[in-house]
Amino acid sequence: MTNLKVHGTAPLGDLEGDLASLRGDCARMAGHWSAPAPVPPLHVSPSLIHGVTVPPASARLLDAMSDYGD
Repeated sequence: MTNLKVHGTAPLGDLEGDLASLRGDCARMAGHWSAPAPVPPLHVSPSLIHGVTVPPASARLLDAMSDYGD
């Protein structure tokens, strides 16, 4: 048997809630989640870039895909 415990502002009969209750839930959760510090990209000199090697199986897979995605 599953025991669902619901903590939030949405009424028990309506677990989906509305936009206002969703925004309230998100605002309460914002303090629990932190974004990692941005990592600056490493710059590589063009002289160090010699090309890309693609395994034959991957090349066949890409060749078989359409230009606009599958």
